[in-house]
Amino acid sequence: MKDATAIAGIGQTPFAKRLPESEKALACRAVLAALDDAGIAPAEVDGFASYTMEETDEVEVAKAIGAGDVTFFSKVGYGGGGSCATVAHLAAAIATGQASVGVAWRSRKRGSGARPWQNTTAQLPTPAQWTRPFGLLRPADEIGMLTRRYMHEYGATRDHLFNVALACRNRANQNPAAMMYERPLTREMYMTARWISEPLCLFDNCLETDGALACVLVSADRARDCRRRPVYVHSVAQGLPAQHHGMVNYWNQDPLQGPAWTAAQQLWKSADLGPQDVDVAQIYDAFTPLIPLSLEGYGFCGRGEGAAFTEGGALEIGGRLPLNTSGGGLSEAYVHGFNLITEGVKQLRGTSTAQVPDASTCLVTAGEGVPTSALLLRS
Repeated sequence: MKDATAIAGIGQTPFAKRLPESEKALACRAVLAALDDAGIAPAEVDGFASYTMEETDEVEVAKAIGAGDVTFFSKVGYGGGGSCATVAHLAAAIATGQASVGVAWRSRKRGSGARPWQNTTAQLPTPAQWTRPFGLLRPADEIGMLTRRYMHEYGATRDHLFNVALACRNRANQNPAAMMYERPLTREMYMTARWISEPLCLFDNCLETDGALACVLVSADRARDCRRRPVYVHSVAQGLPAQHHGMVNYWNQDPLQGPAWTAAQQLWKSADLGPQDVDVAQIYDAFTPLIPLSLEGYGFCGRGEGAAFTEGGALEIGGRLPLNTSGGGLSEAYVHGFNLITEGVKQLRGTSTAQVPDASTCLVTAGEGVPTSALLLRS
């Protein structure tokens, strides 16, 4: 699969707290925009991939956009952990001849929709029976507990988390499409913000967003003849570690060694490149502490060194590892990480609003703390 396929088109809707259109309509707009970006007609689409949490299914999208006969379709488990895997599934299908033009997408109205944990009448899944009755109601509560453990074991502080929040906000301030465009963040604002789930404050949590994004995959040969500069899928991986238990990892030998570590082993094993070769990264940031945990998992620093890695402007443009250059989930939009994929493509095309000079490799990751996935893209 190495470099056998490429992302030929990307598309997105506006991002907002509240959009009037349905999730289906937003999905179709994003898909059609991505196809137009690639210069490919909707009738040529024969493959689809999305998330199990995506409520707009491939049957409805295929009909609405005018796709032809579809020969491959899949849904990847989970929400944030599934983003990169949608591209991985399409890459595998195209590389093995199961499809020729694949579309991956995510459409979500979280800004104006209900919270998943609000339905108290539904039967809890087994893992949640060991967390929610004891006060861990939301993802923020679960990650808050892991963050406290990380702080205790390795000396991470709120200043380290602020470094993450600030880097993402600084990039969003450069991005007119970001929800936090022209809305600067200061240390005082961060340190005095209300708690969401201590030690996580308001600015440690991702945005609540309505919006949709999509990308189009084709073979590497075909991509060279498409409208835009191709971005090659160099390596892909998914990761589900042994005895995993959601974000809290109660039964793991080590709660802080999450799915990123498992995905990273597969990703680098399948690649000609390593962490030292990554020019820019789009690391899943539903919560600020996921960044240092992922930096460690994907091999950018040693165990327990992720917090210190953020010091000295390391995550900013010109730093050791510029990341989340659109603003990410913390400051551009939170659509289960799909905007990290499209931003990775923009970086390697040279069209980002916060362009890293001469970027030719980009790591994109899905949610740490849940069964996850990752992509290594190259120009």
